[in-house]
Amino acid sequence: MKKISLILSAALMTVLIITSRGGTYNTGETYDEVTIGKQVWMASNLNVDKFRNGDPIAEAKTNSEWKKACDEGKPAWCFYKNETANGIKYGRLYNWYAVNDPRQIGPDGWHVATDEDWKTLENYLGGNFIAGPNLRSQEWDAIGGSSNSSGFSALPGGTRFNISQFLYIGRNGYWWTSSSINNKSAICRQISDADTFVLSKILNKKNGFSVRCVKD
Repeated sequence: MKKISLILSAALMTVLIITSRGGTYNTGETYDEVTIGKQVWMASNLNVDKFRNGDPIAEAKTNSEWKKACDEGKPAWCFYKNETANGIKYGRLYNWYAVNDPRQIGPDGWHVATDEDWKTLENYLGGNFIAGPNLRSQEWDAIGGSSNSSGFSALPGGTRFNISQFLYIGRNGYWWTSSSINNKSAICRQISDADTFVLSKILNKKNGFSVRCVKD
């Protein structure tokens, strides 16, 4: 445990200067932006209900609506447990079909983070085994602490899992990447309160996860 603590402390000390500023985009939403290394990330989860061109993204308020959209490979979003208050704090949860739609879910000049974008971020913060505390918002009570030294301000927004189950709000956060594996699965990231890891997972595209964008 002492060795892990020393490694973590070293990683926190080597995080370089970040900058943060606000921006309002074509979607009408306002986001803080944070520079981490050579990347510029949104400092909060995506919270839009329309694509870049103005077309609406369907809200799935029921399990049947979510299942229908996913079975047909169509974009959908929801709030955790369909409660608007959760969306205000954590942003919307999207299926992967919203992430990958050619109309683009991110505003002009931005894209949904790829697997490689996440790897670059993790490596800059010392590697995926210890990057979690640097990414977690300070209000996130978790093993290894939550320094948010990167300014990424990750929050445990939970997931819509297996169509009908809302799980892990206040404990885990899940973020889609735009990187697909096959017709059923894509790569995502998980940050938990139980360790310091940023886990790369391959999960079903029908799950509802948060989304972060990176500047092109």
